[in-house]
Amino acid sequence: MERRKFSREFKIEAVRLIRERGVSVAQAARDHDLHENMLRRWVKEMAGDPAQAFPGNGQMKPEQMEIDRLRREVAKLRAERDIPKKGRSLLCEGSEMRFAFIAKHRSIWPVAWLCEALDVSRSGFHAWLKRGPSVREQIDEEMTASIRASFVASGRTYGARRVWRDVLSDGFSCGLHKIERLMRANALRARPRRRGLPKDGGQRLANAVAPNVLDRQFVAERPNRKWIADFTYIWTAEGWLYVAAVIDLFSRRVVGWSMKAEMTAQLVADALIMAIWRRRLEPSQYTSDQFQRLMTDNGVTCSMSRSGNVWDNAAMESFFSSLKTERIGRKVYRTRDAAGAVVFDYIDRFYNTARRHSTIGYLSPVEFERKVGLA
Repeated sequence: MERRKFSREFKIEAVRLIRERGVSVAQAARDHDLHENMLRRWVKEMAGDPAQAFPGNGQMKPEQMEIDRLRREVAKLRAERDIPKKGRSLLCEGSEMRFAFIAKHRSIWPVAWLCEALDVSRSGFHAWLKRGPSVREQIDEEMTASIRASFVASGRTYGARRVWRDVLSDGFSCGLHKIERLMRANALRARPRRRGLPKDGGQRLANAVAPNVLDRQFVAERPNRKWIADFTYIWTAEGWLYVAAVIDLFSRRVVGWSMKAEMTAQLVADALIMAIWRRRLEPSQYTSDQFQRLMTDNGVTCSMSRSGNVWDNAAMESFFSSLKTERIGRKVYRTRDAAGAVVFDYIDRFYNTARRHSTIGYLSPVEFERKVGLA
């Protein structure tokens, strides 16, 4: 049923029947086929402001119009504050990126406000909406898919330089700055690395300490000439899991590793045995006699960093930092086995085979060794 509409003159005449002629509200409502409550509301409105009562359909009183104007003005001021804040990075970009931002946020703010804040014309935006994507936009869209695939495959840890290498390997031709721009536009930001230096308060037995032969020379001319080893620990609901690893500085490949619930000399010895076995060398806590004999029997010259000088083994610290930042961090594992499975997966399926290393030309260790005829 269609709702009845009443003109201002009709309402005024109905109210006059009551106020000037003494007709009761009930009688006036029956005479005009109105509801009594509606008629009482008209009487009250007329008594409150005779001059501005019943402004008409879609009209407002002056004070209401002023309130509405002020509300619109406040909303616009907030938009002028928030739009540049949300799209600050786009102010240095071309109109294409700005138009894309406007299209995405036009349900939040009026198009006119967005165009004004980003310094583009409304006609240009509407023309951009009607035309199809340009060749550059199509290439950017394809490239963004490659960027996102690389970023996700790295566990959301790759920065622009490593992503750039993956994109180039996918057949695209572009510069690093374009990768940085597309990553910013798609909110792809690598997980930041923790920069705190670990403390080393360990004690060395006087009769087992070896000189620092390596002396921070972390480059090897040939494989199996310089290995570095260390251990770290991962907290689980069952307690600490200790992880030892051995890295060949020639290719930065993790050639041996072991994991145990206790921190013993056997932990590192097992990692070294694995490295010797995997590198097919002749068989035969670091300061233990057992560990020293293992290295002597296999022709390994020991080099030890000084207590408290983590930079003496910086390459190893870098590996453990990558492990914790890119895979282990921000999670507590229920069991040591669960944590160990993640460590194994990171080393064997990502770090050695896929992760790009800046020190070897942004190749993975396995790919680097394959190029020089080792793998």
